[in-house]
Amino acid sequence: MAVRPEGTPCWADAMFGDIEGAKRFYGDVLGWTFGETSSEYGNYTQAYADGKAVAAVVPPMPGQDGQSQWCLYFASRDAAATAARIRDNGGEILMEPMRVGDFGTMCLAREPGGAVFGVWQPGVHQGFEATAVPGAYGWAEVFTRAPDRTDAFFTALFSYEARQMEDDAVDFRLFDLGGDTVLGRMRMTDDFPPEVPSYINVYFVVPDCDAAVARATELGGVLRFGPMDSPYGRFAALGDPQGAQFSVIDVTRAEGEPPRLKDVS
Repeated sequence: MAVRPEGTPCWADAMFGDIEGAKRFYGDVLGWTFGETSSEYGNYTQAYADGKAVAAVVPPMPGQDGQSQWCLYFASRDAAATAARIRDNGGEILMEPMRVGDFGTMCLAREPGGAVFGVWQPGVHQGFEATAVPGAYGWAEVFTRAPDRTDAFFTALFSYEARQMEDDAVDFRLFDLGGDTVLGRMRMTDDFPPEVPSYINVYFVVPDCDAAVARATELGGVLRFGPMDSPYGRFAALGDPQGAQFSVIDVTRAEGEPPRLKDVS
């Protein structure tokens, strides 16, 4: 697998107090199977779609409580150098760069708008073995209450080029890297309860959005938004039974014209 350009989303994982419950839920909703639990690395367990590694689940570390949430990791050539740039641009390091055996080096951070994210310097583990196919990562958006700070941070951190949606009703931005669109940014409106912090919403691809929503809600998940058709696919936002937010998208059901965008770099 070719090394991903720095700043490319490359992995996603989440901590769950009930790890077996999480495996049952995502196994049923996304069709995941799971590998052997690695006790050496905190019972980290990889999830697979059609035999390809697409994400991981892990129980909290001792003394680490809080809401379950998905964490998106961005590729880095040098995690220590990326951590320095995070600090230099107003971000906060939550976990200093830490080597994980020969798999790679990880770092956790919070951008100035409040969303938590990860950095991954690959070793033998390059990240996603599949994307944009059923069960795999498809897309991500930063939901933030401070879009100006978030925009300035990510463009400085990863040299993204930015394009803004030309719509007075929606403050939405796309970040491009080497000609590829790699991340979205949405301003959080008053529709979001004030206690909901900024976060990165991860989309997983499904073969049928409505069927995935039906299965998720049958299993105790909560429908937050949708299903809705878009020029990129039919999607819905969900909360799993342990409170982690995520979205599902059927990329084969694209409808409508893509939005008009203007360069803002």
